[in-house]
Amino acid sequence: MSVFLDGKYAFGLQAFLAMPLRVGQTLSPEEIDELQRRDAIEVAYNQALSFLSYRPRSCAEVETYLGRKTTPPTIAQAVIDRLIGAGLLDDEAFARYWVENREHFRPRGALALRLELHRKGVGDAVIDKAMADIDETESAYRAASKRARRYAHLDYQVFRRRIGGFLQRRGFGYDVVKEIVDRVWRETQVSLEEEPG
Repeated sequence: MSVFLDGKYAFGLQAFLAMPLRVGQTLSPEEIDELQRRDAIEVAYNQALSFLSYRPRSCAEVETYLGRKTTPPTIAQAVIDRLIGAGLLDDEAFARYWVENREHFRPRGALALRLELHRKGVGDAVIDKAMADIDETESAYRAASKRARRYAHLDYQVFRRRIGGFLQRRGFGYDVVKEIVDRVWRETQVSLEEEPG
């Protein structure tokens, strides 16, 4: 809603903030500042809710997003505190979501997962907790076994380079890569022998 002061448009307000105002009411400069501050919080809150509607986010991601929307830091912090209080923003829940999503759809090595979460602004203690139950060898196996079918008819050296490179790009360490490449090679060779000829 529009607020007019002395007959001239002064600023806009969210409808629920403007409802208590009456025509002819006198507002002090402090009351005007408070109304504008509360309106800025509501606008930023609605922007943050829209941003959160696509997928869970970390506190740092929301802060960065609001910064790009030129939200003043004090307003952004008030919005983040409100989202946390409402249970809509939680770095621990976000980190668990991110790790579970990666584990299910695109397994990554611990180093790569850790780096991704750091880039999202998640702290080390939260990352450690989210990754506590990750079995990196099993994750690498799941990632490699899907890819190995493509390369089953190649010789070992090419197979090793392709699967090994794939796993390394996913952030798995040398020892895990070597173990998994050998394991999926043996399995693909057994399955090739079992194919009807």
